[in-house]
Amino acid sequence: VAVPEPPSAEDVGRALRLLEPLRKLINPKVYGIDNVPQRRALLVGNHTVMGMLDSPLMCAELWEHGIIVRSLGDHAHFKVPVWRDVLTACGVVDGTRAITAALMRRGEVILVYPGGGREVAKRKGEQYKLIWKERMGFARLAIEHGYPIVPFAAVGAEEAVDIVLDGDNPLLAPTRLFAEKILGSKEAMPITRGIGLTPFPRPERQYYWFGKPVPTKSMQGKQDDDAVVRALGDKAKKAVEQGMEFLLAERENDPNRSVLKRLLGPERR
Repeated sequence: VAVPEPPSAEDVGRALRLLEPLRKLINPKVYGIDNVPQRRALLVGNHTVMGMLDSPLMCAELWEHGIIVRSLGDHAHFKVPVWRDVLTACGVVDGTRAITAALMRRGEVILVYPGGGREVAKRKGEQYKLIWKERMGFARLAIEHGYPIVPFAAVGAEEAVDIVLDGDNPLLAPTRLFAEKILGSKEAMPITRGIGLTPFPRPERQYYWFGKPVPTKSMQGKQDDDAVVRALGDKAKKAVEQGMEFLLAERENDPNRSVLKRLLGPERR
């Protein structure tokens, strides 16, 4: 299977320069990034509404620590001309089992959102809820390749927008039909409101947490044992939920949460 090469130092530098104004505005607060190895790790965590509000900024934090992460993207992304090229330049790959296995054989750092498109297309009242359904493929592959799982959590992007119409609303039926017929996706992105009545997200501070790696070497060879796979998947899920709880509590006590304090205070980038 053909797998794109990781982004070059030039690609990473260009992406960081483009993201720098946004990073200064959002000024993410990061916990536990030293838990992420520079090789052989599967990062597993929560997707926030709209997806693109937090992923680029979190990847930028990893890049600055010398960690070239390969994000597994939804298949629909790679059906959109130009956009797929942008994602590929940033290290994103089509999230198939074959490509993931190839990345693991190379020993790369991989990032996956088990909630996929459904977790991005959140409905009203689903803030910070994991919607993984029965998706345990990440755990099966981690066991097969003896890949440690690093749970992660992200908080902040859910407050950047309000969901006006979610994917269950009858008014979005044409959008759902387009997504299914053209992009092969069953999910329609919600209609959101950010600053005032505009769609532009509010500059909410974001918080990222990386937990300690969960080793899988002792399970290697048991990837076909559904009980073992589920136990590992449930352990990762529980860790991500605890990470979100930790970040929500930290945010409540953050004296620099407001955008003015971030831009004017001593924590500014």
